[in-house]
Amino acid sequence: MTTFEYQKSRRFFAQIAGGMEEFGKEELAELGAADIKTAYRGLYFNSDNKVLYTVNYKSRLVTRVLAPLLTFDCHSTDYLYKTAKSIPWREIFDTDHTFAVYSSVSDSKITHSKYASLRLKDAIVDYFRELSGIRPNIEKQYPDIWINLHIEHNRAVISVDTSGGSLHRRGYRKQAGIAPMQETLAAAIIRLTGWKGEKPLIDPMCGSGTLLFEALMKYCRIPAAFNRKQFGFVFLPDYESGTWKTVRQKMNRQIRQLPEKLISGSDISRSAIRDAINNSRSFQSGRNIQFETRDFHDIKAINDSIIVTNPPYGIRMGKGRDLTSIRQISLKNAKILGVGIRKLLF
Repeated sequence: MTTFEYQKSRRFFAQIAGGMEEFGKEELAELGAADIKTAYRGLYFNSDNKVLYTVNYKSRLVTRVLAPLLTFDCHSTDYLYKTAKSIPWREIFDTDHTFAVYSSVSDSKITHSKYASLRLKDAIVDYFRELSGIRPNIEKQYPDIWINLHIEHNRAVISVDTSGGSLHRRGYRKQAGIAPMQETLAAAIIRLTGWKGEKPLIDPMCGSGTLLFEALMKYCRIPAAFNRKQFGFVFLPDYESGTWKTVRQKMNRQIRQLPEKLISGSDISRSAIRDAINNSRSFQSGRNIQFETRDFHDIKAINDSIIVTNPPYGIRMGKGRDLTSIRQISLKNAKILGVGIRKLLF
């Protein structure tokens, strides 16, 4: 049996949104990762299988974790095809599984990421066809396994996506309004507040509720990937089902209920509040979040609370400008986290 690159080094790559690398580094350390190094929109780290499963199940900031199979110099798509075809793919998945390839290319002789993906896909398909006469099918949206190709400075890395797709998809967002915040960014904002449930948390412009749900998951200790049906690491040749079961059960036992009145949100849009309430039903404690249809300007006072919000302003709402003004309301012992967070992260 082949020993793949990640098995020799125990080195993985966690993709993360630009500007969040330092927060991700802190989180990975908390989850048990070792020798963490910051890179552009990502983090290299070392781990055993237990930590790898933990990061995939619990990380609120990371979008994907890649396990490199092979790294090699690559100056042409023909050489990419030839090298990729030499990888023993049947040790990872079989013809009854679907797969998809996604690529990124920069500063290399290969300049077209979609064509690079196509050549890698052809190599995998031809490998199986020559081996058994049968080829696996491509599934672009929900494949059984994702294969990643990254080429930079003519250096190619072919990896298995151990997350099985982007981890920002938590599974609780059934409905969303205009320009919803990505879950990983919302989680980063909640992390920045330092909130641990000692005071009420309020979003006075909550939209469909992403910030509130990330706060709920944090307080209730719900793993970020709690609702995920499948992970890519199950396809790795050294997958340990017993270790994964232990990790999942241990984390799930730590889940707790959300007290009433600890988290609340309001919005001027009735449809947004309706979406938020529908989304809250994804959580056992979701009924304890208080929602109200109300204009921000009608709030008379917010006392002794954490205020966290993502106002509907500027380009993301198609208006091309920032909010011109927000009337003052009475704020007593309230910590506010709002517009400035987007500037901090991006």
